[in-house]
Amino acid sequence: TRARIPPAAWTPQVESELGSLPKRALAQYLLLLKLYPVLTKAVSSGILSALGNLLAQTIEKRKKDSQNLEVSGLLRYLVYGLFVTGPLSHYLYLFMEYSVPPEVPWASVKRLLLDRLFFAPTFLLLFFFVMNLLEGKNVSVFVAKMRSGFWPALQMNWRMWTPLQFININYVPLQFRVLFANMAALFWYAYLASLGK
Repeated sequence: TRARIPPAAWTPQVESELGSLPKRALAQYLLLLKLYPVLTKAVSSGILSALGNLLAQTIEKRKKDSQNLEVSGLLRYLVYGLFVTGPLSHYLYLFMEYSVPPEVPWASVKRLLLDRLFFAPTFLLLFFFVMNLLEGKNVSVFVAKMRSGFWPALQMNWRMWTPLQFININYVPLQFRVLFANMAALFWYAYLASLGK
């Protein structure tokens, strides 16, 4: 049986403290974002990337009726998010914000084209390359994965990410763009992980 909180222990103060937990977590996140922007974005990217891989593995387990969790996959995505996605995204969004300011004519379209035609293919190439390194595979495996998976993945990226990135780079405040992209990336990493299987 589950332990229950006795009615006498469930006071308005307890309820208020539980209700304020999300507010306190958000306040702490905002403080860390202000004090350590790159580190905060890197850590959140690492955690959310690993969660995306966990989602992919959970979907795969259901398809194959398997019980095994590949911890090394979680760690690869954690490392990729921590050392690549988080820091690089931070600087790319800053670059985009200052190289194409909102007051420039057609800024929203220019930003989107910059993201979709330059950043998306570069990030995808980097993803395949870093994952290949972290898996300990050789160059020929990387080339084979690029030939078979890059173009389909880029097409899927353009379909999924174009509307999301339009919103992100034009309407989401600069300090939250990496987080917004990371939340959407939970499903994107699940897709990319499924390509690696």
